[in-house]
Amino acid sequence: MALMLRSGLGLDPWDVLHQGLQRTVGLSVGGWVTICGALVLLLWIPLRQRPGLGTVANVLVIGAAMDLTLEALGSPGSLPARIALSAAAIALNGLATGLYIGARLGPGPRDGLMTGLHRRTGRSLRLIRTGIEVTVLTVGLLLGGTVGVGTVAYALAIGPMVQLFLPWCTVPVPAGDSRKG
Repeated sequence: MALMLRSGLGLDPWDVLHQGLQRTVGLSVGGWVTICGALVLLLWIPLRQRPGLGTVANVLVIGAAMDLTLEALGSPGSLPARIALSAAAIALNGLATGLYIGARLGPGPRDGLMTGLHRRTGRSLRLIRTGIEVTVLTVGLLLGGTVGVGTVAYALAIGPMVQLFLPWCTVPVPAGDSRKG
């Protein structure tokens, strides 16, 4: 997430929102990652979603890690370096998603919102996820978040990247375990 921000080529939809909030209200981008994650968890209550250890860790760790990385990492000047940074960010986000889903320790707040809405409404995951992403992207854009070619690249590449990494990262569930499936 921090690599995409430093590339200056556009952010994923949620980070467009986080950056827009930072620019409009203040606080750090990582602070908004944490706040938004906690607020999204509140939306789980009526959906009867249950957080896991990974869910809580996602809320508490990701924002702080983003702020620390932003503090340590400067912005590259050349376009090729910025493109490489954005591409690395997308690949690493795909790997990170594969790791946290594959660990089976609970979905991230945004993924749990998606699956909870799917379960409650019966609508397709694709429709729900797209609706959520378009909503946060629009709000973030209106608040001044960065949208660019990196945003489009993220939208097109994150699904295939997760699909690539998930089989390598998934912890097998023993036969007969209720978590299977």
